Amino acid sequence: MKRKEGFVLRTVCGEKVIVGEGLGAIDFGKLVSLNDTAAWIWEKAGELGEFDAQALADALCETYEVDDATALADVEALLKQWKELGIVE
Repeated sequence: MKRKEGFVLRTVCGEKVIVGEGLGAIDFGKLVSLNDTAAWIWEKAGELGEFDAQALADALCETYEVDDATALADVEALLKQWKELGIVE
């Protein structure tokens, strides 16, 4: 899996949001608000390029005090939402 091109993380009025740029903005037309952890996961996904839920959960466990099962469940739920929105492929 990877982040879909044309989507970037921005800070708008103090909130972290994913927005579409260029052609992505034409088809997308909305903002996706993220909490700090979800924004961190978005950026980590970009660093990894190709990723899966386990790779992101492992990275999350290395950075935050969270157990693997919780991290994996949270990442899987987040990726499901992102797939439905069309911002990862």
